[in-house]
Amino acid sequence: MKCYIVDAFTKVPFGGNTAGVVLLEKGADYPDDAWMAQLAAELRYSETAFIRPEGPAEFTVRYFTPAGEIDLCGHATIASFSTLFQEGLVEAGTPCINHTRVGDLEILPGPVTMMQMAPARRVGTFENPEMLAALLHAMGGLEADDLSALPVENISTGLPDIILPVRDVATLQALRPDMDALSALSTRYDVVGVHACAIDPTDGYTAHVRNFAPRFGIPEESATGTANAAFTYYLFLHGVIADGAQCAFLQGEAMGRPSTVLSTLTLQNGHPDIRIGGPAAIVLRGKLF
Repeated sequence: MKCYIVDAFTKVPFGGNTAGVVLLEKGADYPDDAWMAQLAAELRYSETAFIRPEGPAEFTVRYFTPAGEIDLCGHATIASFSTLFQEGLVEAGTPCINHTRVGDLEILPGPVTMMQMAPARRVGTFENPEMLAALLHAMGGLEADDLSALPVENISTGLPDIILPVRDVATLQALRPDMDALSALSTRYDVVGVHACAIDPTDGYTAHVRNFAPRFGIPEESATGTANAAFTYYLFLHGVIADGAQCAFLQGEAMGRPSTVLSTLTLQNGHPDIRIGGPAAIVLRGKLF
């Protein structure tokens, strides 16, 4: 089996969000689940993707953290299909199908773009003063004046996240969440975590963002496909973007791993179709024994 280390959502190594990528031979059986989790633990990245070719442009991808299998991972998907294209294993310009545990996803080339997992929806709001106060406390003692005029909402395109708009980039970069309190709050509202954002199109980006998911052992994520899909829908709901929008989100600055996450939103029969994508850089290739 071939093994790669790939930085997703960046054009240069040592930026973005890193994933392990393992390529099986066509027709091969997947290794034992415990073995795949052990390999994910050995690589020490948040996710490792195991790709099995099913046809010229059709693949089954399974995703493992060091603790076990998960249904889907956005940055590991970008890393996987970027590797397939860069290594010449898929003909340039060819759309692909990714068979996952949550269903089949269409993958488009150049830069690699994946469709949303599920219909976009607003799960709930944080208009209740007690809910908002608990969230502000968990985010390190934010004040109401630190927020933007846009509301705090729970949005999902398959995985729910709390979208927390703050007033400016300086406030965003100064965030120091209480990870224990945030983990408990995320469990209480059954969300992955908090996607904090500062809308500032003056520097060429739609927004600067930070993602915190301590409930799942991730204090901060340098690039998050699923949360930025939810954020794209949030921007559409509140009239910040319109049908046909192309967005660019800058994430990972506070971690020293700047990432560019791209998204598009188009209406299909009145329903938003959201695509998330970006570049990826192969850092290492090798062979598993």
